[in-house]
Amino acid sequence: MKELIIKGNKSTSELLVGESIGNLGKYLPSGKVVVITDTIVDSLYRNFYRQFPVIEIGIGEQVKNLSTIAQIYSEMLKLEADRSWFIVGIGGGVVCDIAGYAAATYMRGLKFGFVSTTLLSQVDASVGGKNGVNFEGYKNHIGTFNQPEFVICDPEMLKTLPPREVLSGFGEIVKHALIADENMFKYLEDNYTEAINLNSEAIEQLIYTSIVIKSGVVNRDETEQGERRTLNFGHTLAHAIEKCTPEYTHGEAVAIGMAAAAGFSFRQGRITSTELKRIVALLKNLGLPVNTTIPKESLIAAMQHDKKREDKAINLVLLNGIGKCEVLKMPVETTIELAAALDFIDG
Repeated sequence: MKELIIKGNKSTSELLVGESIGNLGKYLPSGKVVVITDTIVDSLYRNFYRQFPVIEIGIGEQVKNLSTIAQIYSEMLKLEADRSWFIVGIGGGVVCDIAGYAAATYMRGLKFGFVSTTLLSQVDASVGGKNGVNFEGYKNHIGTFNQPEFVICDPEMLKTLPPREVLSGFGEIVKHALIADENMFKYLEDNYTEAINLNSEAIEQLIYTSIVIKSGVVNRDETEQGERRTLNFGHTLAHAIEKCTPEYTHGEAVAIGMAAAAGFSFRQGRITSTELKRIVALLKNLGLPVNTTIPKESLIAAMQHDKKREDKAINLVLLNGIGKCEVLKMPVETTIELAAALDFIDG
């Protein structure tokens, strides 16, 4: 097991890479504990937490809303839960987002931790203290910054995932390589087959390196005032895609968003044509999409309402090479050029 630490403004978060869900009890307080999870995870792993009350939610991005939060509040009241209770979110990104937001807001805040069960949540959603829900179709429009006490990342749990869910996690893994680590990108180019097949050595290295990158950024900029915005690479278009259709997983949408951002970076002379081809080739080799048939007008409209917009400007993350990036404040109309960059990507 490898351990990393995020020191937030309110609490310190332990990230436990390679820890087993069977050791969950080691990290729980002696007081009252409630588990928030979804129906599939509960059917697979209930034996590991059967001693605790469980609040079960539905599955998928469509349940990540204020109605689900209200359901959790109601069940917490029935349990007579007070501020001394501890919440454990056990599941993927949706569960972690919902459990974290509920913990941050119920009775002005309860302590909480995560057992992350998907590759996407292990490398991204459960790490960093961003907790939120969608609102009127807009991704994570309502949320908080609040660190979990711990995050257990058990790679063995990934073996129960459908292949498409595994691939979704690689969208965020590639993002981390592109913004911060050229060697990680080269490792992915050389070992993508082993990684897709969840080879223990390959996948644990990629999970750990991703968390090293993200935890380092979060330690330096917890509330996204500067450097943390680099973690949004590919997400401006990705969130627009998710607003327009439920057809794509988050990682698939991020892959398309990264291809577009890489294409835009190339058009601005920030990366070479060879670098652009390598990026697109890796995404394809991982089985991720690099283009979409969604009308550009719809994508542009959604991007111009993105939560990262500031008045008439938008913070856009572009590459200055593989492993290097920059956050640029650009006119919101730049989203037109970003969408147009997909014309240069052979999907």
